[in-house]
Amino acid sequence: MTLNLTDLNGQIAAVTGAGQGVGREVALHFARSGARAVIVNDFYAERAQAVVREIEALGVKGVAAVCDVTDEAQVKAVFAQAAREAGGSIDILVNNAGNSGVNPDPEARKHFWEVGEAAWNSFIRVNFYGVINCTAAVVPGMIEKKAGRLITIISDAGRVGEPNLEIYSGAKAGAAGFMRGAARALGRYNITANCVAISATATPAIAARLEADPDRTKKMLSNYVIRRVGKPEDVANMVLFLASGSSSWVTGQTYPVNGGFSFNL
Repeated sequence: MTLNLTDLNGQIAAVTGAGQGVGREVALHFARSGARAVIVNDFYAERAQAVVREIEALGVKGVAAVCDVTDEAQVKAVFAQAAREAGGSIDILVNNAGNSGVNPDPEARKHFWEVGEAAWNSFIRVNFYGVINCTAAVVPGMIEKKAGRLITIISDAGRVGEPNLEIYSGAKAGAAGFMRGAARALGRYNITANCVAISATATPAIAARLEADPDRTKKMLSNYVIRRVGKPEDVANMVLFLASGSSSWVTGQTYPVNGGFSFNL
């Protein structure tokens, strides 16, 4: 008999921003690893529904949950409906939605002192408040069952800082701090809360930028110990571990999956 250490044992998982890239791969990893149902959140219905079809082709129930994670009321309503469609409360939440949101301010990537609140909020709303909104929507059900997994995808920018992305760096660091607080508050209910910090990963948008400028890509990769761009499955592998029973005594931590861009004690 082979023991599968990352079998999700019929649990219901929800992944935000799962219509493409890392989120999509996490959702598919869950479907391949024993999840009973996978809820696919995205702002764009066609993206969510496309991933749902991929999940159902694997013989697992998929549910599209179309909403903007920065809208608290919308998140609670849509997640509650998705959980009913999935057949129970959510056991695993992956906060993956990020970047600068669905309607980024065109000045969001300028230095913070050159812009103002509208540009700052492009990053703060989705990367910080989006994480809080989605977590608040699922935690009551986890407390009731006295079990759950909360996993937030942050960025190495939140660990080491990044010029021209100062607000993004702060929002990601804030999300990690929120998860540490959640870990302390929820551990008594057998709910764990952890983060995965990623660096350059070949999501559709990033892959296109890297392919358009090979010289810049080569220069960027000189900062990595493993000299390749990350793949969505690199991240999904770590997320799957943190979602599984194998990580039941791991909480309040941040795990870099970054090809050695930065090191962590």
